[in-house]
Amino acid sequence: MPESPETHVIDYRAAEQLLAARDPRGAVKLLDSVIAAHPENTAARLLRARAFFAAAQLRPAELEFELVLEREPDNAFAHFALARTYERAGRPEHATKHFRLAAALDPNPEYLKAARFDSDD
Repeated sequence: MPESPETHVIDYRAAEQLLAARDPRGAVKLLDSVIAAHPENTAARLLRARAFFAAAQLRPAELEFELVLEREPDNAFAHFALARTYERAGRPEHATKHFRLAAALDPNPEYLKAARFDSDD
């Protein structure tokens, strides 16, 4: 039986629940089929990037966050999450740039703190 758009919505929602339940690998598995059917779906890609990050799969997370930012360069959360990915991968010089972009796009206190505008770097 072919997958329907409703199946993809159900898989997306189930992936959200799996990520919330700390099963990022299960979330990635569900999102793979959603993205295969709808590669333009930025929300699914952002959720998969978050799941990759939670599963400590930093390179796939980085690639997904970058793809989201190609499509939505003003997505403050994606900049922040990409910065956290770079930070976790030991690439602080890349992280700083995206922390600051996130804070410039959205004055969220967490983004502002991470941006460290008052530091010397």
